[in-house]
Amino acid sequence: MTVVETDRIDMADSSDKRTLDMMFEWLEPAPEGFKVEIVEGIIYMSPQRRTHWRIILDIIEQLRARYPRERLLSDVRIDFPGLLNGFASDVVALTEGATEDADGQCHYQDIEFVAEVISKSTAANEYGSKKATYATAGVPVYLIVDPYTGTWHLHTLPKEEYRSVLSLDFGTPVDLTSTVVGLTLETADFPRD
Repeated sequence: MTVVETDRIDMADSSDKRTLDMMFEWLEPAPEGFKVEIVEGIIYMSPQRRTHWRIILDIIEQLRARYPRERLLSDVRIDFPGLLNGFASDVVALTEGATEDADGQCHYQDIEFVAEVISKSTAANEYGSKKATYATAGVPVYLIVDPYTGTWHLHTLPKEEYRSVLSLDFGTPVDLTSTVVGLTLETADFPRD
């Protein structure tokens, strides 16, 4: 009888990671030119737009002044705390010495910086669920770039939420010198949509 109970417990014990893995497997391969994320158990597919990509590339190129190539990611799945959160953030900068798990996935605890470029179809996630998840996960610097309004929103000092928020227009540099990132991002060339 003990063996049967153990079997039942093992069968009933499913982690969010296994469930996220199954959900992502169902979605592979993703249609070309689309980004796939799971936010609070809901699957989102959004097309990669030229404006979106140009901003992402601009941010990555500027971050290269401080971060080696292997510590920068774009659209790579990282699992976050909370119910079924598998994000493929637009830009991620990892800490020095960041490691991967047995499946080759990065750990959210190794993230120093995240940037999300708003898409109309997923804007509510970046400003809502994802922002809350990044704060809960302790991501030190979260930058939202909105090509529709021509503004950027810098979130720092995470606790249960971000305690510091600064929002300014494209053309105004994002001063990250007092954060772990330690540099300034120029935004004058960010395109608008």
